[in-house]
Amino acid sequence: MLTQSQVKELFDYRDGKLLRRVTTGGRGLENAEAGSDDGQGYRRVSVSGGHYRIHRVIWLWVFGYMPEHDIDHINRDRRDNRIENLREVSRTCNLRNSGTPRHNTSGVKGVSWCSRLGKWRVDIVAAEKQYNFGFYISLSEAVCHRLAAEQALNWSGCDSSSPAFKYVEKMCGRGGK
Repeated sequence: MLTQSQVKELFDYRDGKLLRRVTTGGRGLENAEAGSDDGQGYRRVSVSGGHYRIHRVIWLWVFGYMPEHDIDHINRDRRDNRIENLREVSRTCNLRNSGTPRHNTSGVKGVSWCSRLGKWRVDIVAAEKQYNFGFYISLSEAVCHRLAAEQALNWSGCDSSSPAFKYVEKMCGRGGK
């Protein structure tokens, strides 16, 4: 098991990056950024025969323990490993902080236009089941119902990163404060 002392011996942490403290082989030069892209948008580093995602190693470097749960990138940017952008969350919360699908026209996950009815439809997936929370004439009303559904399904700890939460916050003139 990787320890904080091992990590601090091998790496420095600055501005969301792990920098090598020692030269390792031909590619791992001292003061160079550690790791490489893993093909999924994350950086990964090898230490003592184990492979670790950089954001988890940074968590260990800063807090002294390897997280038991997922590490969520709050702003959804997998390359942004600044400690203030990372939080330890459940797998469910991490999955909830995924981006809005590309084909979404409302800008809010779970709110879509139903052309057949000429209304906005509100859906949510929880515990691997899809729920429909109705159809609404205005986008604002639909988004408010989406946010209410998230809260009713106990999305606590995830709500401030919810697109519905951000939309309602902006609609109320609070704009991220």
